[in-house]
Amino acid sequence: MRFLGKYIKPYTWRLAFQMSVKLGGSMIELLIPGMLSTMLDDYAPIGDMRGVWTVGLMMLFCAAVALISNIAANKMATNISREITRTLRRDLFDRVQSLSAAQRDKLTDSSIISRLTSDTYNVHQMIDRMQRLGVRAPIMLIGGMVVALSLEPVLTLVMAAALPLLGVVIITLSRRGVPLFTQVQQAQDVMVRKVQENMAGARVIRALSRTEWERDSFEAISGELVSRQQHADVTMAKVSPIVSFLLNTGLAAVVLVGAFRVNAGLMQPGKIIAFLSYFTIILNALLMVSRLFVMYSKGSASARRLGEVFALPVEMGVTDGSAVKESAHVVFDRVSFSYNKKRFDVEDISFSLQKGETLGIIGPTGSGKSTLLSLLLRQYDPDQGEIRIDGQPLQTISPEALYDGVGVVFQNDFLMADSLRENIRFGREVQDEAMLDAASCAQADFIHKKEGVLDFMLNVKGRNLSGGQQQRVLITRALAGNPQLLLLDDCSSALDYKTDRALRHALRQRHGDATTVLIAQRVSAVMAADHILVMDGGRMVGYGTHDTLKSSCPLYRSLCELQLGKEAV
Repeated sequence: MRFLGKYIKPYTWRLAFQMSVKLGGSMIELLIPGMLSTMLDDYAPIGDMRGVWTVGLMMLFCAAVALISNIAANKMATNISREITRTLRRDLFDRVQSLSAAQRDKLTDSSIISRLTSDTYNVHQMIDRMQRLGVRAPIMLIGGMVVALSLEPVLTLVMAAALPLLGVVIITLSRRGVPLFTQVQQAQDVMVRKVQENMAGARVIRALSRTEWERDSFEAISGELVSRQQHADVTMAKVSPIVSFLLNTGLAAVVLVGAFRVNAGLMQPGKIIAFLSYFTIILNALLMVSRLFVMYSKGSASARRLGEVFALPVEMGVTDGSAVKESAHVVFDRVSFSYNKKRFDVEDISFSLQKGETLGIIGPTGSGKSTLLSLLLRQYDPDQGEIRIDGQPLQTISPEALYDGVGVVFQNDFLMADSLRENIRFGREVQDEAMLDAASCAQADFIHKKEGVLDFMLNVKGRNLSGGQQQRVLITRALAGNPQLLLLDDCSSALDYKTDRALRHALRQRHGDATTVLIAQRVSAVMAADHILVMDGGRMVGYGTHDTLKSSCPLYRSLCELQLGKEAV
């Protein structure tokens, strides 16, 4: 909760003004029952209609001022809470963007989405209601008690007898609410993850006729969320009925005692009517306080989850270090890395690439090929060894300097629901001519046949393109920035052999000065590379050219025989 202070602080003066307006309106509203008592006890019995009209008009004026003040204060509260939440959500998004891959893995994407959406909404509601009710409810409660005490002390003491019980009920149930709503948000994380998985795998689910199974699975997860939500809501819903019961009991006692006192001539009828009005004000104030505690329970649970993200340490910061004099563009120096820090996923990897050279990486599924690209992009830091670019350790290079010269196509990349132009440009300053040239190199000439060419609109995830067309658009995006380091993670798996060969030829002709790291499953995709790295079980089992590996690496030779045939080998 403390981290919210820095977001609220810039609005201190606006909050003070808003609360002053709210305070003024609430205090004016407290005057109305007293005026009613004066009208009924002082002017009406003696037939002073002028006094009755004067007090009546004053009551109308106070009611109008209170109404306008409350409307203005509520409008200001809405604006302030909206601006605070917008800033909070923006900073949270920026913080999520700066998290290391390991931190994102730990949080999970579904939890991040839930925190950016429902948790920020709950915090918004809390800030908004605290401004609206946080001033009005205490003023109406305390002010009503003070005025009622001055009006009729005996009845006030009767009413006050119920207040300690009310305080115990509200505080006890509110303390239980925070952990319950935290559990609700955790269940929502699970549901968001299930929805993500279902949307991503919708075609597979239908193809395998698993729609009913997925529906049952979602129903179980949704049922757990409903159960936790119900438990939290029922717990907090007890506040209002218990508060109402205690207050209504107090109201009955007040009416009974008041009737005896009026009958005994100890108080006037107008005062008991005014007192009942104050009692109603106090009742509504207590109900507002109970609702405020419910909203606070939700908001504080969500604020704690947001605070967990902001409290995460910066793991991938830029460190100081000196460059090493070497001619190589990219160097892996005895690099080892583990995701779970128990067993190395890649171990003792060493190679060097001169500028303009191509490295092909090949090996069985799960051998660590994509992990090497993740390390080179510094999504993770190696546990042992060092990675250098132009002699400079990767940890000493700023993200801007590192990524500005890199073009990358991931194995599971994405396309936006936007035009081809925006998907290729991707927020960079790239001219249409450069995009079309990159598309030609990527063998994506099909875009000229699309309506509007670069203005052609893609569906979500590029679903109105074939798999091969999607890959070629992604390659176009990587080439459009004229990268000095080109990283391709199995980006031609959906291309036919002829297109794949034309793509590799065009890359050598047009981007031969770029250092290229190419991950592939096909031997034909890497056989012309300057260096080939063969991976198996996270270790290097072969490194060299195609011809040398055929004789020196049994795994590479077997892959060649399987894919090219023994006669070709």
